[in-house]
Amino acid sequence: MSQTFDLPELKRRMQGALATLKHELGGLRTGRASAGLLEPIHVEAYGQSTPLNQVATISVPEPRLLSVQVWDKGLVSAVDKAIRDSNLGLTPTIEGQVLRIRTPELNEQRRKELVKVAHKYAEDARVAVRHVRRDGLDILKKLLKDHALPEDDAKRHETEVQKATDDAVREVDAAVAQKEKEILQV
Repeated sequence: MSQTFDLPELKRRMQGALATLKHELGGLRTGRASAGLLEPIHVEAYGQSTPLNQVATISVPEPRLLSVQVWDKGLVSAVDKAIRDSNLGLTPTIEGQVLRIRTPELNEQRRKELVKVAHKYAEDARVAVRHVRRDGLDILKKLLKDHALPEDDAKRHETEVQKATDDAVREVDAAVAQKEKEILQV
């Protein structure tokens, strides 16, 4: 089985790490309500664990209010329980088939903890990007060793891989800086 060097595939994998980071950052509470905040919640519905967004519509009618419209009246209490047990510090108010959730103000200590979590997510993304870079460079070394690639091409591809890595890391840093600014905003 011969390996081939595929720069677009490496870039796609690096973008995957960035997409994962953005998804994780979207789940961090910033004091403003966000539908992404409830995304990780699963509800015991119909005998199995179901993502909340598959049993209800989540909307943000006001900056600090989430509204969860449950489709099946019988699941309202299960959705309420799932939100309360989610460790997000949210307390829904039930109004028929709609749950209203006020997002409380964040205190300074909690904001700093959230920034640390955001930086941990960013470091995980940087590590993932560097793993992709290492995979690409390993393929190039193997192709060079097997004389399947001229040395000039290998050097040029190494430079391209490093540039793609630098670009991806810059995007990670920009995403986490934006999230940090959002969290610390009073």
